[in-house]
Amino acid sequence: MNALLEIFSWVGVGLGLSVLLVALIARLADGTWLPARAVVEDGPNGRFVRWFDADGAIGQAPLTAEQDGKLAGKDMADIYYRHGWTDRMRLDPRSPAVRPLTLLGTGLVAFGLACAIASWVLLALSR
Repeated sequence: MNALLEIFSWVGVGLGLSVLLVALIARLADGTWLPARAVVEDGPNGRFVRWFDADGAIGQAPLTAEQDGKLAGKDMADIYYRHGWTDRMRLDPRSPAVRPLTLLGTGLVAFGLACAIASWVLLALSR
């Protein structure tokens, strides 16, 4: 039993730290997203939003079906735009991929540490 817990502890911590490293790389690759207040408008190809960025440029991006559903009936919306781009925006400040990776990595590290502690307790009790 102790050997199995030892294996789980090494695999859990090692794999968890690897997943957390991937989450960090994904977060850094995601770039900087800044908040803005946008106007929601109807266009010939569907609804879109327009906003002023921090440099004073006008940004414009079409709404996806999911975003359109969330902004149904609204004339204004709080958005996050990609710094340096005038056509990229989203409704959430963080990437949807980073959070699950962070949770998975944290869970694996916690599992590995719990197995290590259980292994130490069994070792102490067996003496």
